[in-house]
Amino acid sequence: MRISIVISILCAGAGAQSLAALPPDYTGKPFEDSAYHGGPQVIPGRLQCAYFDFGGEGVAYHGDAINHGSGELNQKPDHQRPHATPYFWNFRKDEGVSVSYTKDFADFNHPGPVPFTPDTNQLYVGWTKDGQWLNYTVNVKTPGTYKIVALYAHDATSVTFSLNHKLASQCKLPVATDGFHTWNKAEIGQITFPESGRQLLTFHYGAGNNFAYFDFVPDQVK
Repeated sequence: MRISIVISILCAGAGAQSLAALPPDYTGKPFEDSAYHGGPQVIPGRLQCAYFDFGGEGVAYHGDAINHGSGELNQKPDHQRPHATPYFWNFRKDEGVSVSYTKDFADFNHPGPVPFTPDTNQLYVGWTKDGQWLNYTVNVKTPGTYKIVALYAHDATSVTFSLNHKLASQCKLPVATDGFHTWNKAEIGQITFPESGRQLLTFHYGAGNNFAYFDFVPDQVK
């Protein structure tokens, strides 16, 4: 009887899926607020760029010390659009990452070679500068390789993603758009998550873009 129990435990362990863990030195926490209660963003799925972790400068992000969107521009009455609410006008205004939202007079129905109309009140990270990064606690449901599809605007720059402090993907935005409020949605690269579970995903970027979200679409999953 005892031998059977031991064999069963060994077989279960051999077939169990290993779970990743956050780096032990990481003190950031998943974003949640009055509107978003989802905890760590899920992969496969959509990662909203504005939902970077709590923790502040040097922990959850390296930013610009001021939110040039919610903390400056969107405090002006003409940028508090009637299709939005104070939630969007003031989103994370006291944090050092510049965040704004899509507006009727700026972001919709542009003509151009790669026009894409984003959702109304789509939050995005902007005013980007070289060497900046954002941390996200993600919950990987299924390990494997994923396509990364970005909603972005402006330059055809390169960006990278790190997984648990290790470089995991080097990506290229395929084409430039006509401006910071002309959007394109396109595949920019791939990333492999070897394990399931909560992990730290770091998005590294430079000057020249607005970033709204990334879709992680299964390509080869285990």
